Amino acid sequence: MKRSNKLLCVSVIVIIAGLLDIKYKGLFYRTLPDSVKSGLEDLV
Repeated sequence: MKRSNKLLCVSVIVIIAGLLDIKYKGLFYRTLPDSVKSGLEDLV
């Protein structure tokens, strides 16, 4: 059970970090193609 809790925590942290990266246009966001960026801007 400890392993599944660690995996869940890491997954949540990665998802939150990804969303914040997209919101504040961080490093990952800048590497995306323009077509994907325009789609994400419509969502956020």
